[in-house]
Amino acid sequence: MPDYSRSSSHPKGLYILFVTEMWERFNYYGMRAVLILYMTKALLFSKVFAASLYGSYTGLIYLTPLLGGYIADRYWGNSRSIITGGIVMAIGEIILFISASVFQHQADLSLLLFFCGLSCMISGNGFFKPNISSLVGQLYEDGDKRKDAAYTIFYMGINTGGALGPVICGLAGDTGNPADFRWAFLAGAVSMVIGVIVQAVFHRRYVIAPDGKALGQTPENAPARLLRPLVITGGLLLFTLLMIGLLYLDAKVVSYLSYLLLAAVVLIAFVIFRDTSLTRLEKQRIKVIFIISFFVIFFWAAFEQAGASLTFFADEQTNRQLNWKIPVWSIHLVSGAGLLLFFRLFLAARKRLSAAADHILRNSVYGLLLVLSAGLLLLNLYLLAMPEASLLLDEIPPSLFLSLGSVYIVLFAPFFTWLWPRLGKREPGAAVKMAIGLLLLALGYLWIAFGVKEIAPGTKVSIIWITGMYGLHSLGELCLSPIGLSLVNKLSPLKFSSLLMAVWFLATAAANKFAGVLSTLYPEQGRTVNFCGYLIRNSYDFFLLFVVMVGAAALLLLLLSRWLSAMMAPAVEKPAPEIVTLLSAGQQV
Repeated sequence: MPDYSRSSSHPKGLYILFVTEMWERFNYYGMRAVLILYMTKALLFSKVFAASLYGSYTGLIYLTPLLGGYIADRYWGNSRSIITGGIVMAIGEIILFISASVFQHQADLSLLLFFCGLSCMISGNGFFKPNISSLVGQLYEDGDKRKDAAYTIFYMGINTGGALGPVICGLAGDTGNPADFRWAFLAGAVSMVIGVIVQAVFHRRYVIAPDGKALGQTPENAPARLLRPLVITGGLLLFTLLMIGLLYLDAKVVSYLSYLLLAAVVLIAFVIFRDTSLTRLEKQRIKVIFIISFFVIFFWAAFEQAGASLTFFADEQTNRQLNWKIPVWSIHLVSGAGLLLFFRLFLAARKRLSAAADHILRNSVYGLLLVLSAGLLLLNLYLLAMPEASLLLDEIPPSLFLSLGSVYIVLFAPFFTWLWPRLGKREPGAAVKMAIGLLLLALGYLWIAFGVKEIAPGTKVSIIWITGMYGLHSLGELCLSPIGLSLVNKLSPLKFSSLLMAVWFLATAAANKFAGVLSTLYPEQGRTVNFCGYLIRNSYDFFLLFVVMVGAAALLLLLLSRWLSAMMAPAVEKPAPEIVTLLSAGQQV
């Protein structure tokens, strides 16, 4: 077996996981980009109800991985869970496609299908999301120096999918005609099917441990009766039906999700702190995790406005008219560079995949490169046949702005990888870095608040305000999200590592639910909202709320930073600098 410990090359399984996760993130973020617009423009939900439902949906999205991870570890294995979850999500997108195809003539059926589709997305994500990331590290032996770089490569795949999804789904579905939203859901379904096929065909062959055994297989002591196709299908169906009920109940009947999440955190705290085997230092570190998770709620509640209130703002109050004339010759030039890149990838694939055992993967790569090359050639032939010498880029669909976060992450992550080590002894501690992340988020809202201050109702502002805000938010994410994830891993006692990671995901789920609640405050003309005594009459008041809320959380965390540092051992106070690139767009591994 080759010794990769001193080599810069990576196992082929890393790239299989990269592609699978990229297509899944394409699916999730592409669908998320148009979801609130579909609810308000096609299903004609009020903005208040749509925002509340959006919060319930995203909250459950981050809650179900706790159950999915548990089932995978004890019964199904990672591979089966990933493929099964992916199939359920693809079915969910197809159901949403049908919903968006019949809403004009069969409103009741469309509404029923809409809730069914969302629930399939929730249940499928619960089995897919927690299992694929854990396989990356298992490709390498303990102490392998390539592991950090592998996670960087993997999470760049996440950001690639997060950037492409809103662009493709936005261009396909967010056209101004509500009937076209179905094409966005169909694009999500296709991407998810591609991801499932890649995983199903290549997992056993390439996603293998250093000893040559396939990773993520069924646990040895798993009961055989629970692995029967009929039992798995029935269990997934029941789980999806449960999600339909929970989603509908939280959105239409009683908002219980916040209380459920709080009860879960209290229960976890009770289970952990009553364990008499924990040392005083371990309990201190666990307290730090709970405190940090509390502050994380404020960050993500404000950050996740992107899918709801900020999409409303981009749609209604942002001047998205560009009127750019793009010369056809420049498209030919870029296409030529693309063809050259495809040729180099062809040569690399022929070299790396020359073994007879790699013929299926090799032919798959060749086929993909052939399809992409043919698409570029056809596009250029079409442009050559056109009489116009330029193409007009008129207006940006509002859904496309959700791709900015992933683009900024790819651009800014190398800077932070370079920055933290250069600071040496002046490098701030983990709590201070997270406080800086909160401050940058508050500055993003302060920036856009200035952009809308004292403007007349109905006035649209420059695109610079929302793009600048997303840039500051991404800088804040790079300071907070990877640092927090690293901190939870390093502070957790081994026996409670999974349970304490659940606290992080519960905080994220609570934040997404809270984000939906806050999005219901988004102002409409002639409506004044009273939020805890604070009157919200316009966009300026709305954005200022986040400046104050997040800014106050940042200052409080900054004041507590020395105390928190004293509760942590020096060895875990500063995470490794490489960890700053280990995150996904909008969250959150």
